[in-house]
Amino acid sequence: MTTIRHHLTDDLIMGYSAGTLPEAVNLIIATHVSLCDDCRAAVEAHDALGGAVLDATEAETLDDGCLDATLAMIRAMDAPTPRDIAMPRDAIAPAPLLDYIGGSLEAVKWRPVGMGVKQAILKTSPEATARLLYIPAGTAMPDHGHRGLELTLVLQGAFQDDEGYFARGDIEIADAELHHTPVADISQDCICLAVTDAPLRLKGLARLAQPFLNI
Repeated sequence: MTTIRHHLTDDLIMGYSAGTLPEAVNLIIATHVSLCDDCRAAVEAHDALGGAVLDATEAETLDDGCLDATLAMIRAMDAPTPRDIAMPRDAIAPAPLLDYIGGSLEAVKWRPVGMGVKQAILKTSPEATARLLYIPAGTAMPDHGHRGLELTLVLQGAFQDDEGYFARGDIEIADAELHHTPVADISQDCICLAVTDAPLRLKGLARLAQPFLNI
């Protein structure tokens, strides 16, 4: 069983429960929550609290025909295509991530970014960017800071920086105050889901390549 040592903050859990976060941030939180019993329980507690608040709120009167109009909209939507994905609990890609990567990691179209590192940018709303990162064992990522929020969830392997050691299921939360150089553990290639809501602060050659890599 995976031991998760790095968790979501209360603010992120509250925003996720309230539905106020960008799609990419919701994706990484949902993926982490699918692996972490503690954060899943925290989300469920916030959901229950939100439900209690709604129950105590005075009801609004809806226009006649509102239900019929809503049902008509639902009927007009394309029905989802059923698919059978037999993925065990300890598979590399948890369930919330599957639709974004085409059903499995084998379907991911990686792009090289240098030193053996590869990335695949996932399609989400424009407020934040989600990407998969493949980092060969023992490889260091460019030294960088942040202009905004960066969330990094480990799916396979592990990495280490000044903030600690992050293995499968762990999520690192970096902001403008953190400057770091993550290094993949030597024991296994590292695969991460990373989300940023602003460009990174890079230096040197990495900065020159930044516009082409969308990081």
